[in-house]
Amino acid sequence: MDVHLVDGTYELFRHFFAVPPALDTRGIEVGAVRGVLASVVGLIEGGATHVGVATDHVVESFRNDLYPGYKTADGVPAPLLAQFPVLEEALQSLGVVVWPMVRYEADDALASAAAKAARDERVRQVIVCTPDKDLAQCVVGSRVVQLDRMRGILRDEVGVVSKWGVRPESIPDYLAVVGDSADGFPGLPGWGPKAAAGTFSCYSHLEDVPHDWRQWPASIRGAQRLCAVLSEQWNDALLYRALATLILNVPVFETVDELQWKGPTPEFERYCERIQSPGLHARAVAALG
Repeated sequence: MDVHLVDGTYELFRHFFAVPPALDTRGIEVGAVRGVLASVVGLIEGGATHVGVATDHVVESFRNDLYPGYKTADGVPAPLLAQFPVLEEALQSLGVVVWPMVRYEADDALASAAAKAARDERVRQVIVCTPDKDLAQCVVGSRVVQLDRMRGILRDEVGVVSKWGVRPESIPDYLAVVGDSADGFPGLPGWGPKAAAGTFSCYSHLEDVPHDWRQWPASIRGAQRLCAVLSEQWNDALLYRALATLILNVPVFETVDELQWKGPTPEFERYCERIQSPGLHARAVAALG
């Protein structure tokens, strides 16, 4: 079997800014919800049998306790935030397993689910459906892969190295020095993607980087300056790496059998009528065969 793990937060953001607004029969905005539901039904129509979706039920997480500048809900449109619980309810009525995150982030749930599913010998491949570079750290060979469904790009470990210049296990170290504007931490001054890729393609982790820049490969330009910055801001680098490192022990499921899609619940037809998308129910029933 294959296991598909969907970044519900990414999907909701993407559809919110891509599709026209739409109200349900109660006057609640559901345009993005309808888009995500159609996307997940499409995934099932394409042959997905075991599916889990993670969402950020609350944008803030334990990482906000570690770093005050970490991303918050500030600036996120209220009509978008209001659709998270609606989406979670809708997916559950579709019969899809949902992990609404509060203390952790959706990325942590996806990482935990990917690691757990990969340990099941019955699983042929785990497909993490998101373009988020944070999730690249979860990729393992061609067994756990990352799928950008919008662009049709599937990345295995070779693809991660081709895209970012480092192996999956070095992605948190890479982000620690480059920074991640989406998550709200700046990285280190002077450390761009090329410098980070050159460094962490040679040294897997921050602790492996020599303290003497003269021991660095000649191919890393500006080694003396980069080494000085890393030394001066070592604690910041460790903090940023902690922010970028995904948690692998979030409770998600006991067995992958729980992720098997067995069809929509009886409530889904009523839900589709409420959001004025009866065609979704027909598609879901047809996908069940």
